[in-house]
Amino acid sequence: MRTLQQQNFKNQRVIIRVDFNVPLNDSQEVTDLTRIQAAKPTIQHIISQGGSCILLSHLGRPKGNDPKLSLSHIRKSVSSVLGLPVDFCSTTIGDEAEAATKSILPGGVLLMENVRYHEEEVSGDITFSKNLSKLGTFYVNDAFGTAHRAHASTTIITQFFKERKCFGSLLEKEVLAIEKVMDKGESPILAILGGAKVSSKITIIESLLDKIDHLIIGGGMVYTFTKALGGKVGNSICEPDYCEHALELLEKAKTKGVKIHLPVDVLAGDDFSNNASQKTFDVMEIPEGWEAMDAGPKSQTLFNDIILGCKTILWNGPMGVFEFPNFAKGTIAAGNSIAAATKEGAFSLVGGGDSVAAVKLFGFENKMSYISTGGGAMLESLEGKTLPGIAALKK
Repeated sequence: MRTLQQQNFKNQRVIIRVDFNVPLNDSQEVTDLTRIQAAKPTIQHIISQGGSCILLSHLGRPKGNDPKLSLSHIRKSVSSVLGLPVDFCSTTIGDEAEAATKSILPGGVLLMENVRYHEEEVSGDITFSKNLSKLGTFYVNDAFGTAHRAHASTTIITQFFKERKCFGSLLEKEVLAIEKVMDKGESPILAILGGAKVSSKITIIESLLDKIDHLIIGGGMVYTFTKALGGKVGNSICEPDYCEHALELLEKAKTKGVKIHLPVDVLAGDDFSNNASQKTFDVMEIPEGWEAMDAGPKSQTLFNDIILGCKTILWNGPMGVFEFPNFAKGTIAAGNSIAAATKEGAFSLVGGGDSVAAVKLFGFENKMSYISTGGGAMLESLEGKTLPGIAALKK
């Protein structure tokens, strides 16, 4: 792995692929600075060595030059986070863009326009990639959130830099955090997987069964397992077509010595809303007219004991419909348990959009060992896939 610390950036014009795909409000103001803050260490390191930074990113999924998705809207936020003036270039390739990058002095920062204004970015066009490469003398990828895409600015561009390319600080941390769970985790190793559908997590579970000792299943996919085991799921979310898959996963886990833990009780509502009437049921006995939406109190205690007994913990997906405060207790309880285990020396990795959102919402951000910035990229890593953006840096 080529890292920042192994390079000399003095007088280099460094193209940094960042992930500034940040949320904007109706006034085109950034509402969450997390991704910009995550890129700060890499930018600071390069500047401290006398290099200049050319920032490439996408924002949303524009169809052509969509003014609402211009990176000009985030320039002030980037400048504020860095504590430095940040210039903006309204083009991404061509004479104007190249002239702008060549005029940057050491220590300068230039934010380029949205790379996805060009459809060649997503298609991984070789000519577009070559034109992007003309913007700088060195390439750094610090965008884990897009590392699973073979796009021009994340993967194809690396062909034009040979040895003059490396991992950014954030990308390096992400890779090492996943390795710590998947390859170097201290036993017992626990994975906590939530989410609505078994179908979206089958390949992840299959991949994890060779790495872990315990698997806690939460969220909506619990009820496909419940139905597969002969239970009553009432109005709960369920994928009947995947019941056979669920049974196969339970059998595979058994043969590999992995203990799968399902909730023993659930909190259900008579309507999918925060104000629904609530009742607690045995997970195998959810009556018609009731929809299970959270792990019950006995399950929270059971899961707490399992979590506190593990040394490496991966959390991907909430325990229930945490967006409704009345059905967030299971997710909060899991967060508290993981935080307690982390405080006692366990390594905890949180990843995936909903679990990261829950961690932020309930104040667990500083109580976990590492919080991943990449949803799809992390999931593909957990499936055992080689991410093209990472593979390209190692060539």
